Amino acid sequence: MTKAVAFPQDRTCPYHPPAAYPRTEEEHPLTRVTLWDGRPVWLVTGHAAARSLLADQRLSTDSTRDDFPLPTERAAAVRRRRRTALLGWDDPEHNAQRRMLIPSFTLKRAESLRPRIQETVDRLLDAMEAQGPPAELVSAFALPVPSIVICDLLGVPYADHDFFEEQSRRLLRGPTIADTEDALAQLEGYLGDLIDRKRRKPGDGVLDDLVARASGNGGPEREELVQLATILLVAGHETTANMISLGTYTLLRHPERLAELRADPGLLPTAVEELLRFLSIADGLLRVAREDVDVAGTVIRAGEGVVFSTSVINRDAAAYSDPDTLDWARSARHHVAFGFGIHQCLGQNLARAELEIALGTLLRRLPGLRLAVPAEEIPFKPGDTIQGMLELPVTW
Repeated sequence: MTKAVAFPQDRTCPYHPPAAYPRTEEEHPLTRVTLWDGRPVWLVTGHAAARSLLADQRLSTDSTRDDFPLPTERAAAVRRRRRTALLGWDDPEHNAQRRMLIPSFTLKRAESLRPRIQETVDRLLDAMEAQGPPAELVSAFALPVPSIVICDLLGVPYADHDFFEEQSRRLLRGPTIADTEDALAQLEGYLGDLIDRKRRKPGDGVLDDLVARASGNGGPEREELVQLATILLVAGHETTANMISLGTYTLLRHPERLAELRADPGLLPTAVEELLRFLSIADGLLRVAREDVDVAGTVIRAGEGVVFSTSVINRDAAAYSDPDTLDWARSARHHVAFGFGIHQCLGQNLARAELEIALGTLLRRLPGLRLAVPAEEIPFKPGDTIQGMLELPVTW
């Protein structure tokens, strides 16, 4: 056997999987990789195997287990202290948390927010156009769009966005363990104070609804509320911001696809699904086997770690013809960019609405949009965090 590949690795191109990750062969949808501490784990790269395993409750997401695979030393220091709300709980506790939030993230709710999302997008583009080119698209547009939307939805004051965006950055990409731990403490302290204020003076956001529920019998305790608020706030703006920035970069690097989208805006919903598949920004879903699991002729033993490379899974040639090509004609809806099974992303309906409106309006209002510097000079994020652009200089 050849030496196992290390996981995670940086991408050499921001919209392609790391070159060293093994690509799926039909008969070998699982391979071995090693984590930062030398631990061998299974890497799932096959689409059918991934959907089967992600729906299998014999695999656990409880990161406090001693045998849970954690991809970096930073993640190990933070996540082993306690389980993350939603992401770190198995059923029945996970189901109870999710049920509290489902009414706030339905397709109907996301559709009702479209006018507010459109208003936000238009206002930000008005400011960009008034200032004139060039612009840095991440800070001027890609980040504030989802930050404003999630603040409105949760009932978090957007006036505090500089604080929580910086703490989110440190939490996900802090240079040291101490930096990451401090960022989490800062975020939880801020949201704990906000929840206490909402107890005294309720508003009309999702957090206000959770606080009101906590006041009744069987409602979530304060610590659980803070954890739920943290994951909703961080995930609610970080993921979509990265999709907007990396999606824009990818379109500008694929002028034929961009021209098709400009010519037919009705392609937007299909294009968003294909971009979700193609970019797979949340690369590296984590599980541990609670008991032996046999999949595709491979036995994952109890206690063994399992990592799902969504970027490779979504390029499986058995699931998608010519998978490394961006193609609006394909049906990509069965991708696993949002995960699969009981832990599938709760905010996917909202994310789709934001992406359709943000990308569609950006392309319509700035028909001359292009990169302001050579593509190879634009920095993007390392492989141990959510994938996206660190900055995106554009002109028009």
